[in-house]
Amino acid sequence: MKKETTLEDFYKEIATKIPEGVSKEIGHFNVFEIEKLFDKSKGKHIMPYSKREYYKISLIKGENRAEYADKVIELNGSVLLFATPKVPYHWTPQSTEQSGQFCIFTQDFLTKSNIGLLLDDLPIFNPGSYPIFHLSEDETKELEYIFNKMQKEISSEYVYKYDLLRNLVLELIHFGQKLQPATTLYSSQKASDRISSLFIELLERQFPIESSQQRLVLRTAKDYADRLAVHVNHLNKVLKENTGKTTTEIINSRIVQEAKILLKQTNWNISEISNSLGFEEVAHFSNFFKKRTSFTPLSFRK
Repeated sequence: MKKETTLEDFYKEIATKIPEGVSKEIGHFNVFEIEKLFDKSKGKHIMPYSKREYYKISLIKGENRAEYADKVIELNGSVLLFATPKVPYHWTPQSTEQSGQFCIFTQDFLTKSNIGLLLDDLPIFNPGSYPIFHLSEDETKELEYIFNKMQKEISSEYVYKYDLLRNLVLELIHFGQKLQPATTLYSSQKASDRISSLFIELLERQFPIESSQQRLVLRTAKDYADRLAVHVNHLNKVLKENTGKTTTEIINSRIVQEAKILLKQTNWNISEISNSLGFEEVAHFSNFFKKRTSFTPLSFRK
């Protein structure tokens, strides 16, 4: 007797699927139908990808709420959402009626072609913006056509299908940049909780350090404040009130934690660890580590 496929089995299956021909050489791309990923029993989406690795463009229909640091955006109807792995956000469905499609892709998917486009230079992916757009019925139909074409092409045997898919991604980007952003923004009494939560999420997205070639991008309180689109003084105030620690203290504590892991669990030399953790000089890393642990990196490793 054939074993019945459960919803969890389905999620695991699609999570392991990589479109044929998509590799590190040309970057990663995929397109999904929201209905197939929405678990009505849990009232949330089960996503088969990591937020910290992919850019995402979504056509979403339903009642939802988006939370960006100190702002909340209430959405009802059809919307277009652009998301970057560098800016954390929370997306909370407000009803079980959810539909639409979305595609995910890496920077390499575009730059490994002749396009040479840097996504972070585009206004649509610029930290500090709220790239969510309300759609008219005609705009929704136009976007549905593009996403349906993506679904068709990714399943085709056409030799140059990924070149065509790149063009469709660019079409979505330019479509969004011509729209005006949603304006239903308001502050919430729980804004400080959201800022704290999104700060921690953004911090943890940088870890673990899995290669000596990997390097921390965000190192200072201002780096994080800029990504969260809040003033650095406001971020410090919120974190101090919620955790009892400053932004810098939290960042440094997490770096020390990662340094201990790398010293104990890898054979990287001290210079490689120092560089991956964002230090310009090994001496700076050694002084930083000893000040917070009473050990030099070498003595801690032994």
